[in-house]
Amino acid sequence: MAGNSTHTVTNQPPPLVGYDVFSADRALVEAVERHTDPEVLDEVRDELSVLGRASGSAQVQEWGVQANEHPPRLRTHDRYGHRVDEVEFHPAWHRLLGKGVGAGLTGAWTRPAGHVRRAAGFLVWTQVEAGNCCPLSMTHAAVPALRADPALAAEWEPRLTSTIYDRELRPAGRKPGALFGMGMTEKQGGSDVRANTTEARPLAEEGTYVLTGHKWFCSAPMSDGFLVLAQAPGGITCFLVPRVLADGTRNVFLIQRLKDKLGNRSNASAEVEFDGTWARRVGEEGRGVRTIIEMVAATRLDCALGSAGLMRQAVAQAVHHCAHREAFGGKLIDKPLMRNVLADLVLESEAATALTLRLAAAYDDGSERERAFLRLAVPAAKYWITKRCAPLAVEAAECLGGNGYVEESGLPRLVRESPLNSVWEGAGNVQALDVLRALQREPGALDACLTEIGRAHGADHRLDRAVKDLFTELADLDGIEGRARRLVERLALALQGSLLVRHAPPEVADAFCASRLGGDRGASFGTLPTGLDLSSVVERARPLL
Repeated sequence: MAGNSTHTVTNQPPPLVGYDVFSADRALVEAVERHTDPEVLDEVRDELSVLGRASGSAQVQEWGVQANEHPPRLRTHDRYGHRVDEVEFHPAWHRLLGKGVGAGLTGAWTRPAGHVRRAAGFLVWTQVEAGNCCPLSMTHAAVPALRADPALAAEWEPRLTSTIYDRELRPAGRKPGALFGMGMTEKQGGSDVRANTTEARPLAEEGTYVLTGHKWFCSAPMSDGFLVLAQAPGGITCFLVPRVLADGTRNVFLIQRLKDKLGNRSNASAEVEFDGTWARRVGEEGRGVRTIIEMVAATRLDCALGSAGLMRQAVAQAVHHCAHREAFGGKLIDKPLMRNVLADLVLESEAATALTLRLAAAYDDGSERERAFLRLAVPAAKYWITKRCAPLAVEAAECLGGNGYVEESGLPRLVRESPLNSVWEGAGNVQALDVLRALQREPGALDACLTEIGRAHGADHRLDRAVKDLFTELADLDGIEGRARRLVERLALALQGSLLVRHAPPEVADAFCASRLGGDRGASFGTLPTGLDLSSVVERARPLL
């Protein structure tokens, strides 16, 4: 019928596109400025703003949608029956990965303020599409592990830190850039990697072996090389497994199947078999866990960064929606109860950003004291930040009402992605037990963390009380393993509180300490106490187009 206006669209927020994801995140910008040498700050800000504008563009966001709507497919054989073991990806995956490599997200180790600029970029890029961040993370993290063998590091490090993405399977020596994966867990062991049964038999050439066995989880199976653990004659050992050998032949790398995962669907995670697979030893026999732990520590920080990125994007979408959507006579963002919910989400996101960038700065510093700080703070941050991601993503989706349950909003993908970082690189109990090991074996780690927390001593009585409670928890070692999660949570919150009290606006620090440290908060988001400046907290997080 002519003139029918029943389908006129009103009261719908504009798409959150066409903006600078980095510059719109005030907490992230301030953290970068805080931890970057003034001599390179302008360069770092400009670089991150370029990545931020790309991340906020409609084109790049569409690549993220396409990469998830068309997940990877395994092709074990070619048309003639030859085994090829290849994973095929949608073109959008390669565009995303190329953009991430080109932005320097694997090149932190050799640049001024490299870890801070890379951490901020990783947090921004996660908001576009989290799956491609897996190979970016492992490639970045492989560098310190390879440095256990100077010759291997000299050969591989320039490729891994390159800004050129080369997707072709050919010898790494003929490529301008390379990616790395990792294979640690097996069917029978999971996180208990010392239970691995993959066998490494030495060859005549010094440092070379053949591997026989399997890996239950091998992420990014189309990478150029992999760090894996196997049982050598001297015990559990770390090995480098190239995908293609120097003479151009394919190494034996039998992909049995791809995992059908809850989220992270754009990224391939595989079960692989080794059957006479050529490998090069990294580090000494019997010291594989110690060798690969440097890689694990770096990927654990990336898990926290990834969760911080997912939280920021969920918060940005929720605040943006509520700033434009009207209900019950006004904007949702102005309704006291919705403002309470949004402010609570903002606090979680900002605290995660502050802590993860502080950890990145410790990597840049590299001093013995900062390394001790990382030993305890990384597993604590990985435990707590990744745990907070899933409930935050669900609550943010609820802020959009039914719209948040529809795939087109992007929130369902964030919800599916949100539990991943808590599981990857050691689930919650593994992180909590790692904190206990650091407390028992490396007393300097606790001293470094307490010194960091103590820099805010006297600035907020609720933080001071929380630190006293933490000391009480540490003093009672009876049955400490059963209380490990409680201890790690308190440690992470004290670190976040100290950072926000020192560096965040007063309204943010006040609300965080009142709710997270003062105990004046319910069990769900949106239960912040009265008397706080929640409007300023929310407005600070609003992504302005």
